[in-house]
Amino acid sequence: MKEPEPQTAAGKVLWHFSMSLDGFVAGPGHSMDWMTGFTGRDGLVEEYVATTGAILGGRDGWDAFPDAATVYGGLWHGPMFVLTHHPEDAGQADGVTFLNVDVAEALRMALEAADGKNVEVLSPTIGRQLLERGLIDEIDIHLAPVLLGDGIRLYDNPGGAPIPLTLVNGGGRVEVDLRYRPVRGG
Repeated sequence: MKEPEPQTAAGKVLWHFSMSLDGFVAGPGHSMDWMTGFTGRDGLVEEYVATTGAILGGRDGWDAFPDAATVYGGLWHGPMFVLTHHPEDAGQADGVTFLNVDVAEALRMALEAADGKNVEVLSPTIGRQLLERGLIDEIDIHLAPVLLGDGIRLYDNPGGAPIPLTLVNGGGRVEVDLRYRPVRGG
C-alpha cells in the first residue's frame, strides 16, 4: 500500500476525521483529549488547510466546540455551515451559518461557498446521510493508535446494509493490515 496522494482542492465532498482503532471520532461528550501522543504525516494539516473551502458540521459538535477558531488549530479560516433543527437558539459566530434545511441543500450551499475548493464534512450523522444519498466523494480517515471503547462513532447505522468502499491509495477493495502493540508502563 502506498501513501495517499496529497489532497487537492477539486470541489470534492470529504468526510474527514481522525479516528480511533475501534471506530470512534470523538470520546464521550465529543471529547477530543484522546488525540495526543501520536504524530501524523508531515504537512498533513497544511494540506487540508490549503484545500478546504468550507466546512459542514452538526449542532452537537458545534455545541461541544463553539469556537470556530479551533479548526486545524486555528490555521483554517472560511465559511462554516452548521445544521440544526433550532438555529434560533444557536449563538452567533463570525463566518458560521446555522441552517435548518435538508442535508443536500446544506451541502449545495457549502459547495457554493467553497468556491472550487473542497467541503469537509465534520459530522458523523451528516456524513452518513450524505453517504446514503451518494453525495460523499471521499472518506479521509487518519487512524489513531488508540482504543477508546466509548464515544461518537464514525458510522452508526444499525440494521443498515454494508457500504462497500475502494481504497484510493491501495488499488481497489483491499484489506489493510495493521499491527499494534499496547504501550506498557507509561
